Amino acid sequence: MHCSYPLEICCAKQVDFDLVDGAVRNIEFTGGCNGNLKMISKLLDGSTLQDIVSKCSGNLCRNKGTSCADQLAKACARAIEEGKS
Repeated sequence: MHCSYPLEICCAKQVDFDLVDGAVRNIEFTGGCNGNLKMISKLLDGSTLQDIVSKCSGNLCRNKGTSCADQLAKACARAIEEGKS
């Protein structure tokens, strides 16, 4: 199942990922710091939604009160709430 979520208050504007047998795959950010976000995507590929929420929630960037990783966690939490897990 393909998921797409807009992101707020961070450099990336959107995150897309696929859910395959309970695992998050093919994480792609639109915008943001390309190198760092590609690494985040590689490191988290195959994780569950809950694992990503646990690992990335509260990761803050500058004085924004959030980050691209934190926003990914929020997108995963939203997917859980929507029953996509």
